[in-house]
Amino acid sequence: MMQTQVMFYLLKDEVKVERINEKEEDTRSAIYHACLQASHFYRQNQRVYIYAQDQQHAEQIDEMLWAFDSDSFVPHNLVGEGPKQGAMVEIGYQAPQGHRPVLINLNIETPTFANQFQFIVDFVPCDETRKQQARERFKTCRQWGFQVDNQAITVV
Repeated sequence: MMQTQVMFYLLKDEVKVERINEKEEDTRSAIYHACLQASHFYRQNQRVYIYAQDQQHAEQIDEMLWAFDSDSFVPHNLVGEGPKQGAMVEIGYQAPQGHRPVLINLNIETPTFANQFQFIVDFVPCDETRKQQARERFKTCRQWGFQVDNQAITVV
């Protein structure tokens, strides 16, 4: 059986002249980078599942996927919408129905179904509370025997 690989991306603290709520900033940054990752895997013909906190969060991700990159459309849908097998990128806050090799985790916990994926993308936000939650996910992934690594987000 193939070992699940996990990559934690460290989100940069983007300095804004007008600071909005740090948690909100982290959420938007994580969603944006999740969209970039989804686009990357989609172009490699990989089916992706983006795991959200709840319905509202899933809808935010859905909206950003429509708008984040004017050059490339990423076919996606919320769970229960779209084609029977789901689009190449599916967004939900429950366990996925079909098999997909890539999980992008935007939930505060590591999902219990994580071991069905070959590759997991996760994010380490700047907000201290969320950073601590990310450390817990990192530890959980290690305990489950996943191959865990991390790297800083490089803004292109």
